[in-house]
Amino acid sequence: MSDLDAPERLRDICLALPEATEKPFGGHTAPSYRVRDKLFLMTSEDGTYMTFKAAPGVQEALVGEDPDRFFVPKYVGSRGWVGARLDVDQDWDELAELIEDSYRLIAPKRLSALPDQP
Repeated sequence: MSDLDAPERLRDICLALPEATEKPFGGHTAPSYRVRDKLFLMTSEDGTYMTFKAAPGVQEALVGEDPDRFFVPKYVGSRGWVGARLDVDQDWDELAELIEDSYRLIAPKRLSALPDQP
């Protein structure tokens, strides 16, 4: 089942992070999110998936545990990025944590040291 609110949920999660901005990637029109002009989350043109940066070992764990929800994306998968399908039921609390982790991996130290949110 598709989550029709996925773009809005992603926008709310991403833009709540310090200095996060929404800006398409390259010639694409789909939303992407950056901190200090560095990408921490990209969405597909058709809105069916997103990709985000993950710490070493996270990609393998997520894809291994739940290949219906997570996958190794083309082009950036070799650099530790993870794909998450948005056209299936997702655990949005888990996605929010993964997005925050991606942000922390990309953001400057001062920003990535934000206090843990409840």
